[in-house]
Amino acid sequence: MENTKYAGFWIRFVALIIDLFLMAIVLYLPLRFIYGEEYWDGSRFIYGFWDVLLGYVIPVVGVIWFCLRFLGTPGKIVTNLKIVDSSTGRKMSVGQAIGRYFAYIPATLPLGLGLIWIGIDPKKQGWHDKIAGTVVIRGKTESIVEFEEKA
Repeated sequence: MENTKYAGFWIRFVALIIDLFLMAIVLYLPLRFIYGEEYWDGSRFIYGFWDVLLGYVIPVVGVIWFCLRFLGTPGKIVTNLKIVDSSTGRKMSVGQAIGRYFAYIPATLPLGLGLIWIGIDPKKQGWHDKIAGTVVIRGKTESIVEFEEKA
């Protein structure tokens, strides 16, 4: 993996904003039309079938599928970032993709400290990356990331 560099906090933040914007249009705008204004008042945890499907199931399945198929979410694709196995630099496994998705929960709970950690860590890993054994890299830069070769 020549000419790669760890992706830092700010470029990953831009990718997140792109993903949130796309999710708002594709998933949450339809929910607003289905359930009306009451959907945003937060008085109920689940509003019905479409809420479960568009608000919970599709985001989980979609993010994991994008990460396995394209090595990142649409925001990471646009910003030329890839999520890879931290020890080999190769495509992450299904278990890593699922674990990384759900590892966002402990990463965000203590005031987002696990995400802020990206700016502090030498490999630019958030807690979700550390838990899943992944790194986010970007290409065509001056610093090269060294990966171990596993047989």
